[in-house]
Amino acid sequence: MNPRIVVVGAGFGGTAAAAALLKAGFDDVVVLEKAPSIGGVWRDNTYPGCACDVPAPLYSYSFAPNPRWSRRFPSHDEILAYLRSTAAALGVASRVRVNAEVTSAVWSDGRWLVTTRDGLVVEADVLVPAVGQLGNPVLPPIPGDFAGPAVHTARWRADLPIDGARIGVIGTGASAIQLVPALAGRAAHITVFQRTPPWTIPRPDRRYGAGRRFAYGKMPALMKLPRAGVWAMTLVTGRALTGGRVASAFVRTVSRLQRRVQVRDAALRARVTPDEPMGCKRVLFTNRWLPALSRPDVSLVTEKILEKTPSGVRTADGTVHRCDLLIYATGFAATDFLAGMTVEGRDGRRLTDEWATGAYAHLGLAVPGFPNLFLMYGPNTNSGNTSVLYFLEHQAAYIVQAVQRLAAGGRPLEVRRSVAAAFDSEIQRRLADSVWTACRSWYRNAAGRIVTNWPGMASEYRRRVARLDPTDYEPSS
Repeated sequence: MNPRIVVVGAGFGGTAAAAALLKAGFDDVVVLEKAPSIGGVWRDNTYPGCACDVPAPLYSYSFAPNPRWSRRFPSHDEILAYLRSTAAALGVASRVRVNAEVTSAVWSDGRWLVTTRDGLVVEADVLVPAVGQLGNPVLPPIPGDFAGPAVHTARWRADLPIDGARIGVIGTGASAIQLVPALAGRAAHITVFQRTPPWTIPRPDRRYGAGRRFAYGKMPALMKLPRAGVWAMTLVTGRALTGGRVASAFVRTVSRLQRRVQVRDAALRARVTPDEPMGCKRVLFTNRWLPALSRPDVSLVTEKILEKTPSGVRTADGTVHRCDLLIYATGFAATDFLAGMTVEGRDGRRLTDEWATGAYAHLGLAVPGFPNLFLMYGPNTNSGNTSVLYFLEHQAAYIVQAVQRLAAGGRPLEVRRSVAAAFDSEIQRRLADSVWTACRSWYRNAAGRIVTNWPGMASEYRRRVARLDPTDYEPSS
């Protein structure tokens, strides 16, 4: 049997899955991409300052190292170019159908019927949704109407008025800490509205000279050294987030020293000091965020936002903060997996019903009742300290094993409900015993479950998906 595989999404996850399947000899692979081009979040996020917050040696596929990075933390443009060139080199780009937004997938008579918005129906033996957790921007439910332009960072427009404008930025997460320093000095004034301050540590960035790039191009094996060094660094931050006392104390000390050095004003320093345990929000690498907040043309507002007004934003102290442009740096609906896509499994059961209290999947990959469906970057596979590409590569290798078993046996694979339930119980128990218990609500869904984060080290996840255990699955029809 030569299974036909449909991959949904042509970002880093979909590219990793398709590349692994093609390398394993499965040539009947189709990638359906809703946008006009390959790129995922790196196509969609084009705001000023957009860059990677994981060093390039690790934010790249291990099977496709890039000798041409210009610096340790590359810009948006370089990352997007890397993804597209890699997809082309590995034969993935030619398998991509663009402008093909998947609206439904139905399991029928032992196959998946995948339907796109324009009515195209593609049959598949295996379905691999690779739409990620960062595709649906969140706009906070702030009452009122703002008369000027407003935009989410993931929907940036080149025609937005920046120079000489009064800009309001809502949020202090990963996009805000890149955006605000990039706009400071161009805008007349920036007002940053903060709910909670993030943990930050210095960003050890550096340019890569022509000599280094030449050496990497001639001797690719040399690129393993910086990759190993970055991996070692993520082991420290990973231990800091998963209960390692020494590592946690070290990272907290580094963060405290950064605030002490970069924020001279004691009152401002107090407002940018996190009041929650490290790990409640992603620890952010930055050298420019705190100095930007110290500028005279940047204000940090910690009062609660009450409403939008035609001229700006009103906070709980009664102040109306005038804005010409409002920017939402408020992240994504990471708990809404496969939003916008109707998926029906065996006996017509919908995935939304299976996930009524929150998304779950065995190893973040397989859901009972949905044969031959394997998720990329699925529930509880997000990491707060290392490269998501590490997880994606090992998920792709697991999916290859599943397809190989399918090709050999010919019958669909469905994870046992007892196996998936046991895994989910373990993950929720471990998360309940971790730092996330002390965090506020944004990691939890409406039912109080944490459905995004992986509770352990990345190396543990690699070990657990290294070999597909056939006893985890039962033949289905």
